[in-house]
This record gives sequence, C-alpha cells and structure tokens, in this order.
Amino acid sequence: YSTDSAVTLAAFALYGELYVTDLRDDRTSKLETGGAVIDPRLSPDGRNVAYVTGGALHVQDLATGADRTLAAPESGTVTYGLAEFIAAEEMDRMRGYWWSPRGDALLVERADEAPVQTWYIADPANPARPAAEQRYPAAGTPNATTELFVIGLDGSRVAVPYEQEYLTTADWDSHALSIVTMSRDQRSLRLYRVDPVTGASTLVREDTDPAWVDVFSGVPAHLDDGSLVWVAAHEGGNRLFVGDRAVTPPTLQVRDVLGVDHDSVLFRASGGDPTEIQLWTWDGHSLLPVSTRSGVFSGRMSGGVGVLTEQTLENEGVATTVVLRDGMSVPIPSVAERPGLDLRVSIGRSGRRELCTAVVLPSWHEPGSRKLPVLMDPYGGPHGQRVQARQNAYLESQWFAEQGFAVIVSDGRGTPGRGPDWDRAVLNDLATPALEDQVDALRGVAEQYPDDVDLSRVGIRGWSFGGFLAALAVLRRPDVFHAAVAGAPVTDWRLYDTCYTERYLGHPDEQPEVYDSSSLFGDAAKLERPLLLIHGLADDNVVAAHTLRLSSALLAAGRQHSVLPLSGVTHMTPQEQVAENMLLLQVEFLKKALGA
Repeated sequence: YSTDSAVTLAAFALYGELYVTDLRDDRTSKLETGGAVIDPRLSPDGRNVAYVTGGALHVQDLATGADRTLAAPESGTVTYGLAEFIAAEEMDRMRGYWWSPRGDALLVERADEAPVQTWYIADPANPARPAAEQRYPAAGTPNATTELFVIGLDGSRVAVPYEQEYLTTADWDSHALSIVTMSRDQRSLRLYRVDPVTGASTLVREDTDPAWVDVFSGVPAHLDDGSLVWVAAHEGGNRLFVGDRAVTPPTLQVRDVLGVDHDSVLFRASGGDPTEIQLWTWDGHSLLPVSTRSGVFSGRMSGGVGVLTEQTLENEGVATTVVLRDGMSVPIPSVAERPGLDLRVSIGRSGRRELCTAVVLPSWHEPGSRKLPVLMDPYGGPHGQRVQARQNAYLESQWFAEQGFAVIVSDGRGTPGRGPDWDRAVLNDLATPALEDQVDALRGVAEQYPDDVDLSRVGIRGWSFGGFLAALAVLRRPDVFHAAVAGAPVTDWRLYDTCYTERYLGHPDEQPEVYDSSSLFGDAAKLERPLLLIHGLADDNVVAAHTLRLSSALLAAGRQHSVLPLSGVTHMTPQEQVAENMLLLQVEFLKKALGA
C-alpha cells in the first residue's frame, strides 16, 4: 500500500482492484479502473493516485474520478512504470515510478524487453495448452533496455539519459531527484542528481570495487539539512555514510536503511554476532541502539512515529510495536497460528572459519542416548542467511528433526552479515567455498556432539542455491555426504539470470572455465550416492531445464537417480497439499537412503 505525505489516505490493490481508504474515518472506496491494477501510489498531496495496468501508467483524480493514461506502451514488449525482471529479482527494486514531492510530475521507467531472448515454459500435464512465453535474460545475453522520463501531469515529458546498464533505484524528495545506476560488470555504482526540468544529471558519487559493488535498500536519502544518507563498503565494513563521513565503525555491518526522519536515520546492522540483526539510529551526533535484546529486528520511521518488529529465539512469531510521537508504545497483537513445534536449537560457531551454525535436535532426544543420522539443511549462497537468532528461521528444520534427524544449518562464505571480504570470498567460484564450508561445519558439529551425530549417515537437502549445493555435495564429496535432496537446483549457471550470475562469475564468454567449474554437468559421472531432484515445471526463475539437463547427463553416464517433477508449481511451493506431501516424500527418501 502507499499513503499521502500526511498519512490521511492509503491506496492499495486487492485482486487487481484499486481501493483508497480514508484513515481519518476508516472509509474505503473502490475506484473504477480500466484493468487489473499493479502498484498503486498516492501523490504526496493526496489529490491523485497513479497505477499501472496493461503496461500503461495511469493517474486518477480522487476528487473527480477522472482517469487518464499518462504513458502508454508502444508495443507488446514495452511497459511504463514497472520494474523490469532483473531489477525486481536481483536488485530489490519493485517499483518503476516515483512521484515528485509536489505531486505535479512523476519519474517513470520505460522498459523494453525486445532484446531479451524468449524462453517457453510448457505444461506437460496439459499438452493442449500453449507454452507460456517468457523473456529471460540468461547470463551473457541481452537485458531489457530501460529509459527514464520525467512526465508531468500536464503531459510534458523530459528524458533523463544515463549510460550504465542497470537502474538500481531512484528517489525524489524535497532535496533532490536522485537516480542510481550500475555497470553491467557491477564494479561501478553511480549516484546522480537530476534536474527535473532539463533531465540533465550531475554525478554525486561513484563507488567502485574490483569484485562487485553491493546495492543497499533505503538509500539514497537526505536529512532535513540536505545531507546525503548512503551505505557503502569502506575499510572492511559495510558502513553508513552521512554526507562524506562514515558514521558507523567497520565492525558494525550495516544491512539496510529503514527510514530517515528529520535528522535521524533508522537502520539495521550486525555487530559481533552475525546471527543478530539489530536496530540502530544515528541522531545527527551519535549512534544509539534501538533494540537491546538478542534477535532479528526491523521497522519503519516517519513523522516522529516508529513501527518496530521483533523476532527472537525465546518467543514465537513476530512482535510488532508502534512507538507514537509522545514516546508511548502500543503493541499490535499477532493473530498468527502457533506452529505447534517445540523448538530445540543451539546456535554457535563451527569449524576452522567459525561458521555461524545452528544444531536442531529432536525435542524427544536425550543427549548422548544414541547417534542420530545427520541432515545438513543449508541455503549456502550469496545474500542468503539461514542462521539467525529467531524461532521462525528453524520451523522446517525442527520438523525434519522430529522425524529423527540431527539437523545442521550453517552459513558459509558469501552469506551476509560478516563484511565485504567474507561476501567476496565466492568471487569466480560458487562451488568450492560453499561446499568446503558445509564439510567444515559438519566436522565441527561432530566434535561438539560426538555422541549425538552419526557421520556415517549424512544427508543434505536444499532449495534453489541450496539445491545446487545439495547436488554438488553428493557429486564431489560422496565420502562425506551419503544422500541428497536437491530442490529447484541451479545446475548450469549459464541458464541463470544476468545480474546475479555475472556478479559472481563474470561474463560466460569471457570466463567459460569459471562457469564450467561452478556447474554440475561435468561431475555427473561421479554420482555414487542416492540423489532426488525436485523441480516445479512452471518455474520461471530457475527453469526446469536445470534439472532435466542434469538428469540427462546422469542418464548418459549410467548413474541412477530420482526425479520428482511438480506439475503447475513455480520456484516455490505455496500449494499447501503439494508442500506437505513433498516434505513427507523427502523424509521417506532420506530415511531409506540413510537407513534411518
């Protein structure tokens, strides 16, 4: 949803319909539109609401109901006001237009997918149904072309040119119209200030890195005095900058900026313990901790009001509190269902690199009573953190533990919270460090729990990057891992998208050997352990071709394996019945393979 600047109105879409709620009297109105509504956003003055339908950007006058098209696509591959696939999938940018502070114009993205190759996602369960066409920018292939325009409510249009491949974000506040762009190789990130009248841009700062430059949410922003709020890697840490000065130490790893209110900045960061994500503020003079307990915290701050969320290992679910202008705290009760599991998790460090590791044991297990088969349950990839100081992070792992496993969750090199150098340890190799760290964590846990884990019965499961890691484990380290369940695995990085893959592995035409060493096909003949591949046939992120091609390579090498295709399922499995039965099938497979 979105609000006006006075927070008197809220606009939202529900099942493609547009609604506006007057927050002063709780009155909600449904507005008539020309089609299914995406991303409605109120103007700051509350007079208009913009939205996208059919790839066109519309603006509706709330007083008169007059609805007009501000920008219409010139062809079927063009959209106005929407983030293109790569921006939404890999840069956390979910929007494609931004209101001016006065509400008289918008900065609008025009995206054209014509250069992007077309892939076809078929539904084998329904052969009469045509395959769905999808524009997918695989590594080394063209991205969508993007342009920016300042479009006035009076119909005026001013182009805002920029040179670099990616538009990572934009912001338009009372101080500046700002855009942030990034080069295709992601080693240069530029912040520009734009003149909305002429479209001319002035470079404010450029961050460079020989590996890659990270994109952080919540910036750019400005304090009341116009000082720039920014986050960048500097002197070994991801640091908060106000103006030209880093105001956080290198030991405090800033995750993102949540809000800027007058002269204060609310942000999240991890200190000595990466499993905790704490709330902090910069008040213009000093750093102040907002959260003081162990856990994972988040929130928002605007107009002197804060909304804070808290997740801990001691309490179930998410606790939400509203902090009013007078300092009064109002808790928002949760209506979420209880998970029905008694969590039994121990978090610590494991292995030579002191990997953040969680050990999840069955609630009924008596320490030292017997050795349990082990189930490694990682994600293990860049920007994906599994080991966190909150209960919700381990519910599925606890369920697997209740089936008779000692479950180990460990975050290796490349996972967030431990600084830029740790993140960049996976440059040019997404396989070796990830696998080494899982082995390291396993052996470290075995030293800590010698009477509770059985290293002769070790399984591994994972989804997406975790699926890649699970398959990799049994292919390259069958001496350690005895069975694997690989869900929606990336098996050849040439088949994954441009932005994510090229960040870590470069361009496939320039470094083919890097892609080969991080992919699985070359290891197919090595398989000697049970492997279950699971893939949704409607997956439009990690397409089913990954699993099908690996299966073909395994078959060509005469290696026995199992494949579970999921008809009508995309990258994740939101269907309750499918998700439940898939968990049961995984347990059955692992117990049979490990003799559990």
